[in-house]
Amino acid sequence: MTGERAITIRYMVVLGIFAAAIVAFTLHAIETPNQLGRPEFLTGYVMFGLMLGVALLNARKRLSMVPVGRAAYWLALHVLGGFLIIGLYFVHTQRIWPQGGFERAFAMLVYLVTASGIYGYVIQRFIPRRLTTSGIEIIYERIPAELARIRREAEEIALACTKEAGTDTLARHYLESLSWYFRRPRFFLGHVFALESGEHWVRFQVQTIERYLSEAERRHLAKLEALALYKDRIDFHFVGQSLLKYWLLVHVPLATALLAMMFWHIIVINVYAL
Repeated sequence: MTGERAITIRYMVVLGIFAAAIVAFTLHAIETPNQLGRPEFLTGYVMFGLMLGVALLNARKRLSMVPVGRAAYWLALHVLGGFLIIGLYFVHTQRIWPQGGFERAFAMLVYLVTASGIYGYVIQRFIPRRLTTSGIEIIYERIPAELARIRREAEEIALACTKEAGTDTLARHYLESLSWYFRRPRFFLGHVFALESGEHWVRFQVQTIERYLSEAERRHLAKLEALALYKDRIDFHFVGQSLLKYWLLVHVPLATALLAMMFWHIIVINVYAL
C-alpha cells in the first residue's frame, strides 16, 4: 500500500468517525427533547451548518493556489456532507414527500441537488480514466479549431483524389455522407455510453464505397478513414470534457437555491417561534 493511499484511508476513517458522531448526537437530541430542546430545531440547524460547509468546496476551487488542504480531501468532505444532509433531511421531516408548496419545493431541490451531486461524483471518477484510453490529449477550448482543421484536410483529400484519379466517386460520397460527419461532433450518446457508434459508422461508410474505387482512389479513402477515426477520438474528448465541464452549471445553481430556501425557512420558523 502506497503512503498516499494509506493517508487517504486514514483520512476517510476520521471522516467516518466524525459523521458517526454527528448522527449519534442528532439521534440523542431527538430521544431527549426536554434536555436539548426541540429536535426539529436541532436537526434543522445542523443541516444548515452542513450546507454551508459543503458550499466551501466551491470557494476551495477558486482558491486552488492557496495551500488550504488537498482538493481530494475537500471533495471527500463535500461528498460526506452531502450524504449527511440527505440523512438529516429525512430525520428532520420524517417523510419522503412532505405536505405544502414550500416544503415540496424544498424537498425537490434536496433530491435534485443530491442526484446531480452523485452524477458529478461518478463522472469525475470514471470519465478521466476513459479519456486516457483514447491515446490523445487535447484541451477542451482547442477542440473546435482542431475539428475545423480536420474538416479542411478531409476536403483537401477528396479534392486531391478527384484531380489524381480523374473521377469524382469519392468526392460525391464525401459530399453526400462524410461531410455530415466532419461538420461537427457526432454520436454524443454513443460516446457517453461507450458504444463506439462513430467508429462503426466510419467503417460502414468505408466498406460501402470501397468496392467502387480504383487502387489510386482507395489510397485517398484510407487517408479519409484514418482522419475520420482520429476525429472520432476528438469527439470522444469533446463529449467527456463537456460532461465534466457543464454538470456544475446544473449542480451549483440548484445548491445555491437550496441554501437560499433553507435560510428563508430558518427565518420564517424563528419568526413564528417568537
